Amino acid sequence: MALQGAAGLVNTRSGAGSGSDHLPSEQAVRARAEGLDTLTSAAELQDFASTWGWSGRPPTDRAGVERVRALRPRLAQLWDLDEPGVVDLVNTLLAQERAVPQLVDHDGWGWHLHGVPDDAPFATRMAVEAAMAMIDVVRADELQRLRRCGADDCDGVLVDLSRNRSKRFCSTTCGNRVAAAAYRERQSGED
Repeated sequence: MALQGAAGLVNTRSGAGSGSDHLPSEQAVRARAEGLDTLTSAAELQDFASTWGWSGRPPTDRAGVERVRALRPRLAQLWDLDEPGVVDLVNTLLAQERAVPQLVDHDGWGWHLHGVPDDAPFATRMAVEAAMAMIDVVRADELQRLRRCGADDCDGVLVDLSRNRSKRFCSTTCGNRVAAAAYRERQSGED
């Protein structure tokens, strides 16, 4: 879940197509259509964290929101780097955030790892959880499952969890937009 949450966080940037899942449907449609930044307030961060299941308490102050927003370009690099670059970035994130993995059991999740104490800042928690998820991706040799959206006008990222590794778009919106454009092009060629 942390890896998909990291993709969701990256996709809240302007120009990304699917980072509006935490918004009410009317706002989400507008944000996707206009390529708006969808993480601009504490309320939006709270909704985002709830939607994606991030652990910890999201900040309610502007500075805390800005720390989370500042994390987005760093996490976006994970989709563009080769394996040694991903490993370097993951190790850097873990070291900078002083991650100390601990085995914990709470809220019905069973035994799992937390990389930071419960009182760690939310942006720290997000960075470490994303980095720890990337460890599993690298160890499983599955970096090819991390992709950029196939829509030319979208800067979104995706995690392809499909069995046949065929996911091309960060959102249904992007997939529908590309399919509609292809249909219009085919129709204009028939005239």
